Amino acid sequence: MALQLVIGNKNYSSWSLRAWLLLAEKGIDFEEIRIPLNTPEYQDRIKPYSPTRCVPVLLIDGKAIWDTLAIAETVAERFPQMQLWPVDAERRAHARSVSAEMHSGFNALRSAMPMNCRAMGRKVPLPEGVIHDIDRVFEIWSDCHRQYGGGWLFGEFSIADAMFAPVVLRLRTYGINLPDSASHYPARLLESAALQNWLADAESETEVIEMDEAGR
Repeated sequence: MALQLVIGNKNYSSWSLRAWLLLAEKGIDFEEIRIPLNTPEYQDRIKPYSPTRCVPVLLIDGKAIWDTLAIAETVAERFPQMQLWPVDAERRAHARSVSAEMHSGFNALRSAMPMNCRAMGRKVPLPEGVIHDIDRVFEIWSDCHRQYGGGWLFGEFSIADAMFAPVVLRLRTYGINLPDSASHYPARLLESAALQNWLADAESETEVIEMDEAGR
C-alpha cells in the first residue's frame, strides 16, 4: 500500500498538520508532497490530486481521500493495529465527539488566530467569541486529563490529538496563558519528535501569506 500526502505550507496549514501528524506520529510510511498555498501555480499543481482543490489529500495507491476527518477515519480503518481511536467504546465516542467539534467549530478562534508557527509572541485582539472558544478548548483538555490522565487527550495518541494539535500551536504563537488544568496536553504534544520536525520545516519555509500574518 503506497501512501502520498499532499499538504500546504507547514507554517500556515493547520489542516495539513492534522493529517501529517496522524501519519508521522504513528510511524506510518508516506511520501510528502508539499504545494505552497496562495501562489499563482497552486491551482495547476493541486488539480491532479484534489477534486476540491484543497489540502490535505491522501492518496492510497493513487486513489484520493480528501478532508482531514475523512483521511483520519480512512487511516484508522487501513491501519487498525495503530488504534487511532480508543479501544474502549465510551472513550472512543468521547474522542469522536471532541474531534468532530474541532472539525466543525471554533470559527472565532480560527479567524482571529491563523496558524503561524514562526510568529512567536504575536498579539491579536481577543473579542468575546474568541475567548469563548479558548475557554471551551481548555474545558476539553482539562476534562480529558481528569478522566483519562497522562499527556495525550485519551491516554494514548489518537485522532483527537491530531485534530487539536494546531490549536496548541495557535495558543503558543499568540501567547495565551494556560490554566494548570489544561497544560498537560500542550506540554505532551510539544515533546513529540514528529511535531518538532514539522516546526523545524515550518521555520525554514520562505513563503509568506499576508492574510495569515495577523497581529503585531
